[in-house]
Amino acid sequence: MNPQARVSYSKPQPQIFPSQSQKFKSQSLITGEQLLAMGDIGPCELIDGRIVFMSPTGGEHGYVEFDLGRNLGNFAERSNLGWVMGGETGIYTQRNPDRVRGADVLFISRERLQKRPTRGFLQVAPELVVEVMSPDDRWSEIQKKIAEYFAIGVLWVWIVEPPKRTIWVYRSSTERQAFGEADTLVGEGILAGFTLPVAKLFAE
Repeated sequence: MNPQARVSYSKPQPQIFPSQSQKFKSQSLITGEQLLAMGDIGPCELIDGRIVFMSPTGGEHGYVEFDLGRNLGNFAERSNLGWVMGGETGIYTQRNPDRVRGADVLFISRERLQKRPTRGFLQVAPELVVEVMSPDDRWSEIQKKIAEYFAIGVLWVWIVEPPKRTIWVYRSSTERQAFGEADTLVGEGILAGFTLPVAKLFAE
């Protein structure tokens, strides 16, 4: 080969892959079972048969979610009350078309779910759902989720608002109580005896 010869290379063209939202934009309605069968497609919920993608949570959200879940889990385990789950656990709030909400933390008693949860989204309403608000969450959307949870038989919804260091305890869609840093969050009903100083949850 002539050492003076030059070999020319064509510049590779960048490949453009469709985003998740583009990929499913024109998708027909699907069921919760079909969503589950897709595997890990990233954080999302199923709203009336259509996939709605969500951004990963930030560090504060993740810490508060884990810490509250850990405290609830320790309490429930001591008395063998039931199951505490986290990590956007899927809950059916509507069927045909399917709606699957992802809960940050939830508690479901052994009375409602006798055996350890298996693969699949929950079809039995938990007693408690906990939602940690992200900076871009809107109260109008949060209120919709709260209404859905109570409609399927959830007894309490705790909304954690990190910027205000406040936990809102909902006992119905319209009845709520605020717990601030000077207060201690207390469990009710089957969760009676659970306590958590709000300041401890937000301690630096």
